Amino acid sequence: MKMTGAKIVMECLLEQQVDTVFGYPGGTILNLYDELYNYRDRITHIRTAHEQGAAHAADGYARSTGRVGVCFATSGPGSTNLVTGIATAYMDFSPVVFITCNVGKSLIGKDSFQEVDITGITMPITKTNYPD
Repeated sequence: MKMTGAKIVMECLLEQQVDTVFGYPGGTILNLYDELYNYRDRITHIRTAHEQGAAHAADGYARSTGRVGVCFATSGPGSTNLVTGIATAYMDFSPVVFITCNVGKSLIGKDSFQEVDITGITMPITKTNYPD
């Protein structure tokens, strides 16, 4: 059975017993949100008014429940809005996973809409470019 990257992400979240995701949809992460809809009976999504709020909510969730907090954001400004929440979780050893998407591989390095290379801002990071 062939699975999309979005479906693989959802299955990995379930495998890790994630039942709640905080985030703000937009642009390049919409394919993940489309798949999240198919998992709405198993994973609750809490939409915040801003990506930074989602980062802090995921951190607070992790601290208060002892479970992994998960945060979704889109590329560019969406991902950079997570930086303070990432730093907070990192400095306090709070178990939070931040998932962002990026523009298509063919658009990398071309100053396309909302392209920001966040590698130098966050650590540790796993960065993957999927073909268009």
